[in-house]
Amino acid sequence: MVPARVLYLPEVTVVAQVVAVVVGFALCCAAMAADMPGNIRTHVIELEITSAEGSEGSMIAADLDGEWPLELLVTAPGYLGAYAPSGERLWSREIDIRVGGQSESQGLPGHHGPGVQAADIDGDGRTEVLFLTQDSTLHVLRGMTGDELWAATIPHPEGAERWEHVAVATFGDTPDGDVLLQATNADGYRMGRYVAAFSLADLREGHVEPLWQRDDFLACAHNGARLADLDGDGRDEVLGGTILDDDGSVTFRFPVRGHLDSIYAADVRPDLPGLEVVALEEGGSGEERQRVFFATQHELLATTHHKHQEPQNAAVGNFDPERDGLEVWCRSRYNEHQKPFVFDAQGRLVADWEMDDVAPEGWTTAGVEVIWTIDWTGGEAQLAAAKERHTEGDVCVFNPMTGEFVVRIPEVASRIYVADVLGDWREEIVVWNADELHIYENAAANPRPDRQRLWTQQHYRRAKQVWNYYSP
Repeated sequence: MVPARVLYLPEVTVVAQVVAVVVGFALCCAAMAADMPGNIRTHVIELEITSAEGSEGSMIAADLDGEWPLELLVTAPGYLGAYAPSGERLWSREIDIRVGGQSESQGLPGHHGPGVQAADIDGDGRTEVLFLTQDSTLHVLRGMTGDELWAATIPHPEGAERWEHVAVATFGDTPDGDVLLQATNADGYRMGRYVAAFSLADLREGHVEPLWQRDDFLACAHNGARLADLDGDGRDEVLGGTILDDDGSVTFRFPVRGHLDSIYAADVRPDLPGLEVVALEEGGSGEERQRVFFATQHELLATTHHKHQEPQNAAVGNFDPERDGLEVWCRSRYNEHQKPFVFDAQGRLVADWEMDDVAPEGWTTAGVEVIWTIDWTGGEAQLAAAKERHTEGDVCVFNPMTGEFVVRIPEVASRIYVADVLGDWREEIVVWNADELHIYENAAANPRPDRQRLWTQQHYRRAKQVWNYYSP
């Protein structure tokens, strides 16, 4: 057992010279800056492995013991381990887990895709851990011990190399009682066109017939399918360029002319029932290119763009509480000198700014990557967290509306993950640095300590397990 080291970083707010894009944001920005902590509590977990030199593997938070704080599952080529925030390694396994790098050439789950799931799949009150190995075998382990409970080898579709991506799902009456598997085409530019749903109870009994399957799923490039209960019926929809209902039927198809880079599910429009889906397009031609789509499970709500600049990556959140609904921040494609832009819930441009104008001294000109919406302060306004792009570098928390860097953390980050790990409902930043995990916690008092924890939201639980570099 290796105990976590707890450190304190003094005064991490760094950028004083910020020019607001819109005058109306200035007071809001000042208020948020005043709410930022003067220090950050840091928990250090020593790992028995080092992060992969490529982009294979990462981490998810999981409730393995039924108590707060949550544990962390860490994956790398040939490795799966479970760690407590206290620093204790609960268990680890050397096994040929399916994690991947570039999905279009190597298959899913893509850059930083964790390749592991955790849920109570049989309703016994205990969490199981699920993952695929390279031979299309689904393994189910006891969450607290890592002991294997059962495994099922599932024939992969003709045209695919193997099953590559796994996501716990609810397609029937048993919560988390099903699983979605996905695979890319083995030849050419690989995209996850093959999807199939299985009952976990059936698989445990050796029955490998799917509940339904498709070979025409319009997937995101680079990404595995995402899951969310869009209509509030207690069952999951499957999200990509097409949206599938819990029975595998198509309910909507985005009018994509290029391909989708990333996709998100959130309550963007609180005036509408259920959740909405935001999808970002790369490519296309003429007026039908480089767009951002807003949709329900059944219909397109809005199509927008900003000078047809490629949006590429996004963060969706309540970045300006004075506006109705959520905002969508888009990073932009530029390899250097990024020019982010922001849309409101109706798809109208409400802010744009240049990274060069706001980044602190020494920050890479390549900008930011692996961008997460984060509930950091405990206030109503959300922020975004990210790492330095194209380098193992520093980590930041910034205001998507203005670009203000409100936190900069010196780091050598190869991966970052954002979730409520420690349990006061606010979110922490988990950084993978070589052979350590660093958990950064806002040490300031939580202004809304009684708010319901984010993990009670079904789409939050799904998003924190089925993510990768392009769609955190």
